[in-house]
Amino acid sequence: MTDPEHKKQEFHRFDRGRVADRIFEDLRNQILRGALPDGSRLPVERELADQYGVSGATVREAVRALTTMGLVDVRHGSGSFVTASTDTMIAVSIASVIQLKDVRVAEFLGIQGVLNAYAVQLAARDATDEEIASLREAAEKLAVIRSVDEASADLRQYLRRLSEISHSALLAALCGFFADVQVELAFEMSGGPKLADWQRIAGALHPQRIAVVESLEARDGERAAEMVRAHHARALELVTPSQRGQETRFSDPLFSQLIASLLNTRLASQP
Repeated sequence: MTDPEHKKQEFHRFDRGRVADRIFEDLRNQILRGALPDGSRLPVERELADQYGVSGATVREAVRALTTMGLVDVRHGSGSFVTASTDTMIAVSIASVIQLKDVRVAEFLGIQGVLNAYAVQLAARDATDEEIASLREAAEKLAVIRSVDEASADLRQYLRRLSEISHSALLAALCGFFADVQVELAFEMSGGPKLADWQRIAGALHPQRIAVVESLEARDGERAAEMVRAHHARALELVTPSQRGQETRFSDPLFSQLIASLLNTRLASQP
C-alpha cells in the first residue's frame, strides 16, 4: 500500500485519557477488517501523530502494543508493517490462553482430537478424491521412519493436510497451530532425537492414520471421526504414558519455552 492510499484511511482524534489504548484499538480494528491489509506499511509516526492529534510517544506506545500482539512488525529504517496473517494471530491467541490458564498437555491434545474429528467429517463430504489421495500419500510416508527430522516433517504434513481438506479456513488455521505443537510435544516427550522412540510411536499409530484415510475414501464421516478419536487417544497413551505425564502442564519451563519458540518462529517468518 502506497502513502497516498494511507490517506484514504480514517484516523480519528481522541479525547484525553488512555489515548494510546484507543489508538491501538482503532489501528487493530482497521487491521482486522482489512482496511490495513497484511503486508501494508503503516503511515510514519509523524503522520499518525498528526492524524490522531497526539504526540509521537503516544503513537509509539500504541504501535508497540500492536507489535506485541504480532499484528505489526517494526523494521528499523523501513517503517512499521502489518503482519496480520491468520495463522499468526490464532497462534498468539491460543498460546496466550494455554499459558495464562495453565492448560494441561492432555487437555490440549484432547481438544486437537475434537477439532480434527470435525475436520474429517467435513472432509468426507467436501474433499475431492485428489485431496483424499494426498492425505493417503502423507500418511504412507509415516509407515517407515528413517530419521527424526523426516518423521517430524511428515507428521506435521499429515496433521495439517487432515484439516486443510475440510475446506474450512477456520479449522485449517486452528488445527495448523495444534499440529505444530503436537509435533514439538512428541519430540520433547519422547526424549528428543531418539529414532527408536519415534519408530515405536509412529509405528503404533500408523494403522489409525490409514483407517482415517480409508474412512474418507469411503465417504464415511462418522467412521473417520471415530478413527481420529482413536488415533488421538492412542497418541496420548504413547506420549504421556503415566498419570504424571498426563498432568503435565504448559507452565512447565520446558513446554513454556516450546510455545515461545513456536511463536518466535512464526513471527520471524512474516514477510
